[in-house]
Amino acid sequence: MKGIMRRTVSAAAAACLLLASSSWAETIKVGAVLAVTGPASFLGGPEANTLEMLVEEVNAKGGINGRKVELFLKDTAGSPEKAISMAKQLLEEQQVVAVLGPSTSGETMSLKKIFEDARTPLISCAAAEAIVDPVASYVFKTPQNDSYAARKIFMEMNKLGISKIAVLVDNSGFGKAGREQILKIAPEYKIEVVEAEVYDAKATDLSAAVAKIKANPAIQGVINWSVVPAQSIVVKNIRQAGWKVPIFQSHGFGNIKYVDAAGAAAEGVIFPAGRLLMADQLPDGHPQKALLVKYVKDYESKYKETASTFGGHGYDAFMIFEKAVTVAGPDKDKIRAAIEGLKNLPGTGGVYNFSATDHNGLTLDAFEMMTVKDGKFVPYIGR
Repeated sequence: MKGIMRRTVSAAAAACLLLASSSWAETIKVGAVLAVTGPASFLGGPEANTLEMLVEEVNAKGGINGRKVELFLKDTAGSPEKAISMAKQLLEEQQVVAVLGPSTSGETMSLKKIFEDARTPLISCAAAEAIVDPVASYVFKTPQNDSYAARKIFMEMNKLGISKIAVLVDNSGFGKAGREQILKIAPEYKIEVVEAEVYDAKATDLSAAVAKIKANPAIQGVINWSVVPAQSIVVKNIRQAGWKVPIFQSHGFGNIKYVDAAGAAAEGVIFPAGRLLMADQLPDGHPQKALLVKYVKDYESKYKETASTFGGHGYDAFMIFEKAVTVAGPDKDKIRAAIEGLKNLPGTGGVYNFSATDHNGLTLDAFEMMTVKDGKFVPYIGR
């Protein structure tokens, strides 16, 4: 894995890597700050795997415009403090031309000003809309906007006649941003949030929070908005309480490991997601199908685990970086401008159309509604 610096290596190994990289004249240096370990590892692990795989593929083909890519990958463990320290190291010591990640919204928000000041592109793999609204010149993100996820959920609730709901969110940046969007948008769909609870992202038992909202007989549905393993605990505790209320999850549920953690309780959970989870069911000719099928096949063959939407966020971040560098070369300002000029670009998250005022480039159409059946993700077709 020449040029991919993912874990601490011995002095001898480091010397070998340095010798190898020195033989690459004029490499293109790109950084990545991802939660490979820690509570957000279900996000960062697949993202890191994906970046390593894609860099290997690109370099095997001769790199970008004849120059190989050198990836400096750092594990933040989901900590904003570590993300700040590692990002500064990448900017000052490695002098990368762009950084991919972080995995979480809280980390990304802590980096926005740093990358604006450094005039270096940051392509985040986190979803909170605040990452790109208001727009920061050098900051982009690949996941679909959380407001679109909330709208897809509310549209389905309208179809089901659900008008009074409870909202549970974790205390991460993603949870906070999701709560704000839910409370803001719900009235547009004539949906009333009658209970709202925030839980610790590190919680191992959420039965008390579940008991509190279950005590309100008006509740017709529950939204659980999270990107950490605790989201599976909420689902288990709801079903363990004998409560058969419809459960809606955010797009942060798109890793089958969350289903495995929740077990039988995950059956019937409804959530919005990109089309990666239904790649093989897309019609031939769909603009995303070929790349989705290839990515899933390549990832699962290499890593022997199910591909997730989170790995897809990493895929899209690198693809956007690669396309921009192909056009602009390894110049930070030109890369930033080139990203804003990318149009009709299929990715795992949707078809991207960036602009000076849109640094996410996706629309509501990027989402499909999914559910869990027999322990697997399948398209949701209603009840």
